[in-house]
Amino acid sequence: MKQVFIARHPAEAHLVKGLLESEGIEAAVRGEELSGVRGGVPVTPDTSPSVWVLDDSQIERATAIISQYDRGVTMGPESTSPWKCPQCGEQVEGQFTTCWKCGTDRVDK
Repeated sequence: MKQVFIARHPAEAHLVKGLLESEGIEAAVRGEELSGVRGGVPVTPDTSPSVWVLDDSQIERATAIISQYDRGVTMGPESTSPWKCPQCGEQVEGQFTTCWKCGTDRVDK
């Protein structure tokens, strides 16, 4: 197990963990419990929430995904434009992969 990301807050740590898991990389968040005592302990890489990859053979792939996240690239360029739900016809913003109205997954062509 190896640390691959230090987050600014627990929500960011869980976002990155989710990005990794969506690519089949098992990950864990550590240190999120220290967020409750901010102000009582200094904010350092040692006290910030972090993401750890469980399988060392996936470190390289995980760091590539995190690098894209750091650059603001979490999906391909085609995914940023709005799309129409094939089930209910609702217009959905491009960053979402599931229709907010009916729960149908986006179908990319």
